[in-house]
Amino acid sequence: MSKVLNFKNKNTFLVFGILTSLVVGYFTYAFGVIIPVSIIAASIGLAFLISTFLNPRVAVITYFIYCFVINSLLKNVDGVPWGYMMEILLSLTWFTMLINKSKFNWAAAKNDYVYIALAWFIINLLEIVNPAGASLLGWLNEVRFTSFNWIILAPLVFLMFNKKKDVDFFLILIIGMSVLAALYGMKQLFIGVSAGEQKWLDEGADFTHLVFGQLRVFSFYTDAGQFGASQAEVGLIALVLAMGPFKIWKKVLLFLAAAILFYGMLISGTRGALFALISAAFFAIFLSKNFKVLIVGSMIALLFLGFLKYTSIGNGIYQINRFRTALDPTDPSLNVRFNNQKKLGEILSGMPFGGGVGVSGMNGTIYNSDKLLSTIPPDSYWVKVWTMYGIVGLLIWFSMNMYILGKCCGIVWNLKDDQLRVKMIALTAGTAGLFFCSYGNEVMNGFPSSMILYMSWGFVLYSPNFDRKEHTLGLDNKA
Repeated sequence: MSKVLNFKNKNTFLVFGILTSLVVGYFTYAFGVIIPVSIIAASIGLAFLISTFLNPRVAVITYFIYCFVINSLLKNVDGVPWGYMMEILLSLTWFTMLINKSKFNWAAAKNDYVYIALAWFIINLLEIVNPAGASLLGWLNEVRFTSFNWIILAPLVFLMFNKKKDVDFFLILIIGMSVLAALYGMKQLFIGVSAGEQKWLDEGADFTHLVFGQLRVFSFYTDAGQFGASQAEVGLIALVLAMGPFKIWKKVLLFLAAAILFYGMLISGTRGALFALISAAFFAIFLSKNFKVLIVGSMIALLFLGFLKYTSIGNGIYQINRFRTALDPTDPSLNVRFNNQKKLGEILSGMPFGGGVGVSGMNGTIYNSDKLLSTIPPDSYWVKVWTMYGIVGLLIWFSMNMYILGKCCGIVWNLKDDQLRVKMIALTAGTAGLFFCSYGNEVMNGFPSSMILYMSWGFVLYSPNFDRKEHTLGLDNKA
């Protein structure tokens, strides 16, 4: 009997397959290749949705990868709202989490890190009624980056990425994707940019990305500033891990990754990346508790800065010369930034709550062109926060970030597990580099840096649980 049923089932599937092939073939003949492409896309989308409903981690991991490539898609494929895919992925994550709510320990998300992210989100909501009268559309487009992503990502480590292997996965992902970005950057430098990237340059980006005929490499990222700072941060993470108590083959791969990433930093021509690297290195050495290394490392850093500031060695190499200008107080672009800050200070003197979210930067130009603040480039994320939220908002934001960074340092200082401690030193140092580097560029508010920052903080703040024993507070192992 079972053989008859199996035979009938096979015949049914065979007939269905033949009929489907004939139908697809006919519509392909009638309407073109768009039909099979649409069917393949629909099949992949359906499989993705089913996988996400079974395990919400699928959407989050897809989001992690998407953060690295979205800007390349924006440059190379027109007519698709790639930006909103980020909100769709995050919303889908939380929708499927609520469907699977019995599999999570929601109490794990009740902590000061999540509360801080929530407080900042509430402040952003209150900015809607800022008396300066900034555009609501500008607020909507800006708040996606300044607050929404943070409040969505902050609880995820505590709910679903709460195992030691999740830390390893995250590190492998960000280092691997960053190395790919560096290799693609080398392709841009030595072979050339794509047609879409050339169009982006021709539409005005060449003003900042072609300096004395040299391309400032931007790879998959929004611009060279984001690329260079991210490469410096992840390169430092890889270097710290390479010096940890791990197997030789892992150390070799990490040293190789660090070398590639530091080269990526150099070809970006991003001067701010130098400060990301130095500040991150200081935190890494300090948290290592090795004060001999701290002294030697500080001396090396000072010698390196002295080499850049007080010698002309290597001036013929564009990348070295570019970094050298970061230490030149007479550099024209540096003085333009100081002059812009002086102008902003005069305008904001009577605006303690700033000009409103979205009044500065790209969204200011698009949605608030009638506001004087939108005409002055912030040239810095710290300055942008000051412009949008005023001195009151800047102090709150700065205090929040320093509290989180300080708590991360305290946690790392007391970890006992040597391997875990090295991983957390790397992540804490990397976030410190991003935060301080953002004084010079809008780094920590862009992708993939913001995702790396928020998730790194979550892992470090949760790490005492890894240090005691591996807990399973979130998604079941079966999910």
